Amino acid sequence: MTAFLVESADVIDRMFEIAIEHGGREEGKPGFRPQYGDGFYAAYVRDPDDNKVAFVCYDARKPSASET
Repeated sequence: MTAFLVESADVIDRMFEIAIEHGGREEGKPGFRPQYGDGFYAAYVRDPDDNKVAFVCYDARKPSASET
C-alpha cells in the first residue's frame, strides 16, 4: 500500500472521486477513523493494477454544527 499525506479532508474527498472516476475501486470511503487518532481522516482505493492507495490527513477537523 502506498499512502499520500494530504492537507485536508476536502482534498481527500476530491482525490477519492478522481481515483474512482479513473478506474479505481473503493476500498474504504472517505471518513474519520477515530481508532487511529483524533482528526485522522482517510480514504482507500485500489488502482486498476490492484495496488492499494491511501489518502490520509492526521489533523482534519470535523465540521461544526453551523457548517453543516
